[in-house]
Amino acid sequence: MTIKKVAILTAGGLAPCLSSAMGRLIERYNKISPETEIICYLDGYKGLLLGDKLEVSKEIRDNAHVLFEHGGSPIGNSRVKLTNVADCMKRGLIQDGDNPLKVAAQQLVSDGVDVLHTIGGDDTNIAAASLAAYLSENNYHLNVVGLPKTVDNDVIPIKQSLGAWTAGEEGARYFANIVAEEGANPRMLIMHEVMGRDCGWLTAYTAKCYQDNLDRKTFLPQIGLSKECKAVHAVYIPEMDINIEQEARRLKKIMDQVDNVNIFISEGAGAKAIVKEMEAAGEEVPRDAFGHVKLDVINTGAWFGRRFAHLLEAEKLLVQKSGYYSRAAPSNPEDLALIKACCDKAVECAMNGISGVIGEDEDQDGKLHAIEFSRIKGGKPFDTTVEWFNTLLRDLGQTV
Repeated sequence: MTIKKVAILTAGGLAPCLSSAMGRLIERYNKISPETEIICYLDGYKGLLLGDKLEVSKEIRDNAHVLFEHGGSPIGNSRVKLTNVADCMKRGLIQDGDNPLKVAAQQLVSDGVDVLHTIGGDDTNIAAASLAAYLSENNYHLNVVGLPKTVDNDVIPIKQSLGAWTAGEEGARYFANIVAEEGANPRMLIMHEVMGRDCGWLTAYTAKCYQDNLDRKTFLPQIGLSKECKAVHAVYIPEMDINIEQEARRLKKIMDQVDNVNIFISEGAGAKAIVKEMEAAGEEVPRDAFGHVKLDVINTGAWFGRRFAHLLEAEKLLVQKSGYYSRAAPSNPEDLALIKACCDKAVECAMNGISGVIGEDEDQDGKLHAIEFSRIKGGKPFDTTVEWFNTLLRDLGQTV
């Protein structure tokens, strides 16, 4: 199949795969279809609605590998929902009476785009599917091939989302410095809040990476440099109930013994309880354009931290969030290998007129292919029965 023009956009929050995925898509097209024009819409769906774009020049094509060295998204992201007319109006992206889907579709037609590559989470790719459907209904064929980006690793039925491994590794590296604060004050409680709205995979994996790194270090307890002070003492994720009183009794023994406690907690852990408390108090619950509670505003780590600090008789509470540090990192070698495999398959599918989201399909024995948009959903829970997680909890002395 001959493809005249391809468009790329990144959307949603950052993840350690956006720059690398762009680089590999450009690199792959340059190799197998150098005559195909490539454009990038700036700032995600915002750029598509406004027609803001850049052309991928020969210089960019020849140096696409440079993008592997960087995190973030060179072409920018935004959280724009094409079906949220009021929000698009408020942002000045459409005129009164406009349908965002129609505006975006007309822009794609005007630009002569044959294939749209979206790099984003389930909201991003579902929006792209809606665009393709709208265009099809209006007799314009558009191939949409998405790539799954989310540090939460919670896209159904995709086995591993791009960038999630790197985010866990970087979160562990972040905490390796933060944990030194345990010596800055007696009876210190450190809350490490990790990204993850409904899925605890990233928090669990970050804790695992951190503990694995800790096992490779040497210590000198005779001078106070002990592994126990540096260790993770608890992991709390959305898939688990948190019995604060019971856990506080366990953690207070640790506090009394080593003079500090370190807790890893998902930003979505206990969020429902926090929202319920806010609503009962008559407070407005902040939400984004997609209707999601703004977890950075309700501040899960601080909410739980205050309660644990009281019960553990902590002298000082320190809440630290690794999200913006870890999600902006360049892809690690493990992620880069997966990104390259997915991008190569994305270009292959585009050349063969196949739409969908590229990933290892858990419902088809991990087959790497274009998964139908209708099967793509967010909110996949972390499987708390996996052996590595249960081993982690047992090592922490936490109830499995």
